[in-house]
Amino acid sequence: MNKPVRIATRESRLAVWQAHCVQQKLEAAGISTEIVFIKSDGDINLTTPLYELGVQGIFTRSLDLALLNDQADIAVHSFKDVPTQPAKGLHVAAVLKRGNHQDALVIRKENDTEDPASMKVIATSSIRRKAQWLYRYPGTVIENIRGNVNTRLQKLNSSHWNAAIFAAAGLERLELFSDETGPQVLLDWMIPAPAQGAIAVVCRSGDEKMQEFCSILHHEETFVCTQAEREFLRFLQGGCSTPISAFAFIDGGKIHFRGNVTATDGSDRIDISFDADADDRTVSKKAADEMIGQGFKKLISL
Repeated sequence: MNKPVRIATRESRLAVWQAHCVQQKLEAAGISTEIVFIKSDGDINLTTPLYELGVQGIFTRSLDLALLNDQADIAVHSFKDVPTQPAKGLHVAAVLKRGNHQDALVIRKENDTEDPASMKVIATSSIRRKAQWLYRYPGTVIENIRGNVNTRLQKLNSSHWNAAIFAAAGLERLELFSDETGPQVLLDWMIPAPAQGAIAVVCRSGDEKMQEFCSILHHEETFVCTQAEREFLRFLQGGCSTPISAFAFIDGGKIHFRGNVTATDGSDRIDISFDADADDRTVSKKAADEMIGQGFKKLISL
């Protein structure tokens, strides 16, 4: 009897949802599985803003070690948390079909307005969201908020803040709708983090059996788009402390790419946009070169 595939995941509700999603797809294909729970550094330190921690892979490092130490066979991540340069010996084996890529504003239940322009205090730990919000609504006070989705919702509704920003995909996957969280507003003007809304599955580089299993999960169009976004981030040498945004989608045989960098204080921004054939793998390099040519390095020093 074959041993079950050991699926490593963090313990948050959203991480477990993602792991169960992978588990269900594998078991539907007749592959036995089990879940292995691993604590991550990002779950342990819930007070320091993410951009101040100054490390990549804060939510993936512990799961990487579990794979490398043969405590698990595959690990499931929010793809936006995965460093653009995977740990040595590991390989992104599958990217699932993308969910909602947008950010959403969740308004405190007892707040007296649903108009974002009139809000005085917004909570987020993301420097990207902070920068884009301040560019659109200068003068807003931005408060740090950490923790998993449910913890952040609890903090919001026991606070004096007007609202907090979340990834829409997380709210949808946990079925946290407006009647439970407070009013939700999709921020369709906010460009997301590279690969936001996508789930990635990682395995050991030489494990051909796991790579074969993971091919069942793979969605090539999502991979192409998220790869372009992540390559853009890599070419700009950005990490969690750089407010880089990117989104790509394929339509009519073309890949449509948007990138953005905003000064951390919201004082300035650079936007770029490229359309290319869907099989053009140079779009992210062209976008990054254009961003650098328009003053990217000067902007991020503001």
